[in-house]
Amino acid sequence: MKFVIEHLAKNFGKKEVLKDITFTFESGNIYGLLGRNGAGKTTLFNCLNKDIKTDSGSFFLEEEGSGRRLGAEDIGYVLSTPTVPEFLTGREFLKFFLDINEKSIPDPRTPDEYFDYISIDPEDRDKLLKDYSHGMKNKMQMLINIIAQPNILLLDEPLTSLDVVVAEEMKQLLRSLKEGRIIIFSTHIMDLALDLCDKIVLLNHGELELVDKEDLNSQEFKEKIIAALKEEEHEKDA
Repeated sequence: MKFVIEHLAKNFGKKEVLKDITFTFESGNIYGLLGRNGAGKTTLFNCLNKDIKTDSGSFFLEEEGSGRRLGAEDIGYVLSTPTVPEFLTGREFLKFFLDINEKSIPDPRTPDEYFDYISIDPEDRDKLLKDYSHGMKNKMQMLINIIAQPNILLLDEPLTSLDVVVAEEMKQLLRSLKEGRIIIFSTHIMDLALDLCDKIVLLNHGELELVDKEDLNSQEFKEKIIAALKEEEHEKDA
């Protein structure tokens, strides 16, 4: 399976944020979408999730040599700031999601089995979501996407504000999910991308570039990315 983007562009007024992006993502990989803050990573995700309209271009799934449009069920989107119904308990939220999607969930499990899977403690499962920590809310947001099993999972800086233990749990979880799907992980933290991701894609000058990642510890590799990001920041300020 491939996710193909062709000539995608998005402007806000006179500002070109995404410029004629053409790129192909392949299943079985975690892609690190690397770019400075403000480079357009969230804008790209919002276009792919159809939350905002593109100015031009298209994107589609290619399976067995045949392309098709993406449906809502094909994409999961995990925001950097978790969005959950805080008036529900964790168990109520999970049960509600399972109930309304019961016909489309393959091999459903019990709520407690899902809670065990993402390491939510038994004493926290019946607490209101408003009382969950940021990391726990993030886990719940991730869990919904795990259950839905989308072909493409967009992750917008989901680990940036998590503590070390929760962040490591989430990384292990993502590694276990990549088979048969495409995961695009947005971050501005280079070391995180190198640690987690199979391939690195640089969003630079509004375009996507696959960066050679043969030697993760290569100083030359890191300097290439840093130089590109600094160049774009300089142009922005000029």
